[in-house]
Amino acid sequence: MPHAFDADTVTAVLRHMNSDHTDDNLLIARAFGHPSAVGSVMIGFDGDGADWDVTDAAGTSSPLRVPWPGAPISERSEVRREVVALYDAACAELGVDPRPHA
Repeated sequence: MPHAFDADTVTAVLRHMNSDHTDDNLLIARAFGHPSAVGSVMIGFDGDGADWDVTDAAGTSSPLRVPWPGAPISERSEVRREVVALYDAACAELGVDPRPHA
């Protein structure tokens, strides 16, 4: 059974991803199964991967589950590392130059 993060951690990560990284969410959706996505919202994650709700141009919503590259994880600090790894992999898949990471 994958590690379940506490509610405060999940809420904080989702708030951050869906307010500060909307373009990253869309890039991940396009790279990992929904190339024509026009919207993507991170809706959850656990120790094995993350979930997005992806929308196409017709307004149809579809789930997307992407495993963490370094799964399994169990620490809050590992979530950022794995999201960055997914972002970098998405950029590589789509031929996009990734921005530098702080």
